[in-house]
Amino acid sequence: MVKRKKTVLLFVWVLMSCVSIVAAQVPKWKQIEAKGDTLYKQKEFKGAIKFYNKAISLNGLKDKEAYRTVYKRAVCFYSTGDFQKALKDLEVFIPQYPSLSQAYILKAFIYRELGDDENQLTNLETAMQLQPADPELLKWRGLLYLQKSDYLRTKNDMLQARQFQDDSEIETYLGLSYYNLDKKDSSLTSFNKSIELDATYMPAYLYAGSISLEEGSFDLALQYINLALRLDPKNKEAIFYKGVGLVELKRIDEGCSFLNRAFYLGMDEAAGYLKEYCYEVED
Repeated sequence: MVKRKKTVLLFVWVLMSCVSIVAAQVPKWKQIEAKGDTLYKQKEFKGAIKFYNKAISLNGLKDKEAYRTVYKRAVCFYSTGDFQKALKDLEVFIPQYPSLSQAYILKAFIYRELGDDENQLTNLETAMQLQPADPELLKWRGLLYLQKSDYLRTKNDMLQARQFQDDSEIETYLGLSYYNLDKKDSSLTSFNKSIELDATYMPAYLYAGSISLEEGSFDLALQYINLALRLDPKNKEAIFYKGVGLVELKRIDEGCSFLNRAFYLGMDEAAGYLKEYCYEVED
């Protein structure tokens, strides 16, 4: 019995010795990084940053592997809204791993938060050159092209994205690009497809209604707008568009009522119609 106890104790001592040896072989900075990783996985980003700071400082970026810690810290800075520090870390990381598309995608996210469309687009395009086509990235880039009035590129990105998956956003952006490329029938076809894919997607109704108003198709416009108002009776854009459609159809009293509601909900565009069709609005 005594002999067995001694054997167990010896095994425990040997096991603990092995653990100590293994721990000693792991660099101190890696041990500290691991603590940061634990907090990172728990989304405790501020706490993770403290450990990553210490790990990076201990290593001094002598090992290329330590640059991955810099990247993880950049993600933490982004997650806490410290965008400039995140960009600074990415500028350190990217030269070491220039082919990692995720780093450029992260930069694009940061520039989106900063409202910098040019740098957002530049980094997104770089990322897309480094990885296979992705429908979400195509949709994102297509929207940026749309905002730059580059309608042909918007159309091309949305058509490519649609090959992977189709959704209401893709069809709506496609509809807007078609309209601005003077393909009115294709535009409405895309808006109708958007509604078919998701009957609750408000932008499709609003864009279809607005474009129909511009084209002088007032009855068609009201069909879209009435559907939009079923989804959200307080939507100020829909209320405004309905007022416009009604006054254009000579339903003046009803139209003025909607225009008046839209104006007081913050649609300043309603003022011109109120002056023309209803009454003068004091400045």
